[in-house]
Amino acid sequence: MFLKTLSGRFLLLTIIFVMLAEVMILVPSVARFREDYLRERLERSQIASLTLLASPDDMVAADLRQELLANADVYNIVLRRDEMRELVLASPMPHAVDLVVDLRKNTAWSLTRDAFDTLFNGSDRVILVIGEPVKGGGVLIEATMAEKPLRWAMVDYGKRILWLSFGLSLAIAGMLFFAIRRLIGTPINRVVRQIQNFQSAPEDSRQIIEPQAGVTEFFKAETALAEMETQLNAALLERKRLVALGGAVSKISHDLRNILTTTQLLADSMEMSKDPRVQRIAPKLVNSLSRAVNLCERTLSFGKAEEAAPIFDNFSAMQLIDDVAEAERLAIGDANVKIAVQVPSKMNLFADQEQLFRVISNLTRNARQVLMARPAGGDIIISASEDDQNSMITIADTGPGLPNRARENMFKPFEGSARVGGTGLGLAISAELIANHNGTLEMIDSSDQGTSFQIKLKRG
Repeated sequence: MFLKTLSGRFLLLTIIFVMLAEVMILVPSVARFREDYLRERLERSQIASLTLLASPDDMVAADLRQELLANADVYNIVLRRDEMRELVLASPMPHAVDLVVDLRKNTAWSLTRDAFDTLFNGSDRVILVIGEPVKGGGVLIEATMAEKPLRWAMVDYGKRILWLSFGLSLAIAGMLFFAIRRLIGTPINRVVRQIQNFQSAPEDSRQIIEPQAGVTEFFKAETALAEMETQLNAALLERKRLVALGGAVSKISHDLRNILTTTQLLADSMEMSKDPRVQRIAPKLVNSLSRAVNLCERTLSFGKAEEAAPIFDNFSAMQLIDDVAEAERLAIGDANVKIAVQVPSKMNLFADQEQLFRVISNLTRNARQVLMARPAGGDIIISASEDDQNSMITIADTGPGLPNRARENMFKPFEGSARVGGTGLGLAISAELIANHNGTLEMIDSSDQGTSFQIKLKRG
């Protein structure tokens, strides 16, 4: 489990990398150790030879010769003082020389290569080492020795370096481990705990993280998390309000359907009236009541559930838009607001007639309410056109334009209303209905000269 944590894996990687670095250092170190070992033997051999030189006629006792060779740890020594003179100390060798090592021609590659050769092949060989005497003690010095002690010295040196490297890597890894836990582990754990706490109660704004990390990257991460949690918290609260609204609308629609059904029966009887004005208004009233009853029965409310899938049909654009205009004119009464319809008489639309009626009615009602609130009133123009692929319906008014807040939250429920007391649900519902038609609803203009919305639908 420990190695599955970020700190544990970082500790393991640190040990591995430090060990690899030490191994890379170990190879040239061992090669240098071998060179120093051989040079030390040559220096000892030179001292032994100088001892022989100091004796009368270069003569010393046999026991002393053996002791000098033993101290130098060699079999034979040859010291060339000049072109003519050589001093020799010799003892029996186990066998002939197997390898000549010339320390005068060393390179980094040759030292490394020879070191590996000694480690893998230096068990029983006799080597002849050639070098230059120190401090001008002669022209050349040669020493014959066993390679096995050199090999064991190199192995021992390598082990000590490896153990030192391992201890050093553990110490460095330990320090980095605690540093990482402090600098990285602690902020990450804090973010994880915050996410868990927020997950347990996302609607509680007190659970939103407060950025306080000292490291810039973690502070940015906490800031982004705080923004995301704030948005999610607001979305959940809005969803909660919509669910509550949906429940209320569902209850209201149930009772309203019964009331409207009764009203529809009364409206049917009005059609029998001989009053011309009643005869003109009664069919439209019946149609409006039928739509209202159907709306309740299908539970077409934004807060209750998703809108029903549209039922596509071909119908007259003029008839639908005229129905919307007539219904709104009745609501205008004596106000100084006029509605004009500019629709080609033979233009047809391919859509769900009731849903499209709701959309055009919502947009026209919004414009009418804004204009009726002004003493000067204004005009509403509902126009339609088409091309080879699309049908377009435009609802334009001569009002004061939408405020900035309404533009920024155009199709958001409870936020996009341009009227005091409005909910902003009309535009949100309209946008959803048109999206279900694979069409678009967009505001194409809003200024002090008026506001225009356009519906674009695919032609059937």
